[in-house]
Amino acid sequence: MPILHRLLSLAAVVLLVCLAAADDVKLPDTDAGKCIAGFFEAINANDQQKAKAYILENVAPAALERRSLKDRLEVYQDIYEQSGGLKLVKVLATSDDKTTVRAKDKNGRSLELTFDFEPKPPHKLLGVQIRPVADGMDELPSGKLTDDQICKALGSYMDKIVADDKFSGVVLLAKEGKPIFHQAYGYASLRFQVPNKLDTKFNLGSMNKMLTSVSICQLAEQGKLSFDDPIIKHLPDYPNKTVAEKVTIHHLLTHTSGLGHYWNEKFRAKMPTLRTVSDFLPLFVDESLRFDPGARMLYSNAGYIVLGLIIEKVSGQTYYDYVREHICKVAGMKNTDSYEVDMVVPNLAIGYTNQSSIAGPQSKSGSVRRENYYLHAVKGGPAGGGYSTAEDLLAFAAALREHRLLNSKYTTIATTGKVQMGPEGKYAYGFGDFTVKGHRHIGHNGGAPGISADFREYLDLGYTAIILSNYDGASELPTRQIEALLTHK
Repeated sequence: MPILHRLLSLAAVVLLVCLAAADDVKLPDTDAGKCIAGFFEAINANDQQKAKAYILENVAPAALERRSLKDRLEVYQDIYEQSGGLKLVKVLATSDDKTTVRAKDKNGRSLELTFDFEPKPPHKLLGVQIRPVADGMDELPSGKLTDDQICKALGSYMDKIVADDKFSGVVLLAKEGKPIFHQAYGYASLRFQVPNKLDTKFNLGSMNKMLTSVSICQLAEQGKLSFDDPIIKHLPDYPNKTVAEKVTIHHLLTHTSGLGHYWNEKFRAKMPTLRTVSDFLPLFVDESLRFDPGARMLYSNAGYIVLGLIIEKVSGQTYYDYVREHICKVAGMKNTDSYEVDMVVPNLAIGYTNQSSIAGPQSKSGSVRRENYYLHAVKGGPAGGGYSTAEDLLAFAAALREHRLLNSKYTTIATTGKVQMGPEGKYAYGFGDFTVKGHRHIGHNGGAPGISADFREYLDLGYTAIILSNYDGASELPTRQIEALLTHK
């Protein structure tokens, strides 16, 4: 699914984000300021030629080696579609090699962005880091907050963003596996005014990658495959022999394979027919690798489709049957599956997006919301798009923590970061591994039009945070607020 989180914003991950400068906030009259202003203009123009011209003129050659021009153009396009632009609020600090600004997105979310430049003239752009900024933290007492204080502050914040129509979904915060905050907001169906409930099933987006990773690690634990195995060992008939011989399971799990995505014309034409894992393969199998496997990281949904095919081949089951039997049944996840959109599934949330001007229900901000049926595949799979509930995901967290899914060794292998993703985190095998303010959390998020979800296990603090929403990008709001409350000092 086309998602802003293809850059893996599992927490404060390095992102490239579009900005819209405010009339009353001026950037410094320096090389850095001019570069940032040009960045705003290039992204918000939503024009590939303008974006290309900006990248070639302003981005440092070293940065282009890490992420190609083609990849950057795709990222710029995805970000524009997801965010709609940001308003520059304040310049916090600036120098020749670093400038930090505060901005808000179209939903009023506060962000802090740091632009890094080469230290020597002409100070070409190296990258941009983005960190969510929580609201209302100045009003809280200093020191670690009690659970009651956390829940009260979270409840007040949720009431505010729900009143502003910025969130619809379920928020669950658990301590040592037991819920201390569990609330549902908004509507599962705006058409029929059906409220979301605590057990409503939401689309997970890319959070399904955790289930795919655990499945692969189970097979490795059983000695049925090795992470160093090339694709061809398990899929000898894989149509692209060059890819099959060079790419390993480790590469697929860590997004270092060189494979890309399948959001192309073929995908859009065949979305209603994509009902098995193998149905996705023709969408990308003929494409060449974007770089040598292991050379760098590029988030790849195609890679997780291949992992699904390997699971089917090695286990002798369909991907869906394997996950039901070896993960959902073991963990007690009774409301988790990859439901087809034309199936009648009780208590399923419909996704709502305001990324199109097509007429639909109006949000309070005046933007148009419409159902997202025609914006994602008919059925999810190894790369994402399945459904679950907050309760089921809490059960998944417990099963993982208690080593009922994987033994201690393989749980550590699956969840320990391997590929750097910004200053605070790494990508493991289907899990992000981050340390924020000295506290480590693992998990994954997911997003697409009308789909937004986040799963975080704060290992040293003992909390599990699960956010499921049927609005664009809405899980980011409570996610950042919970992180700020849990790490408050």
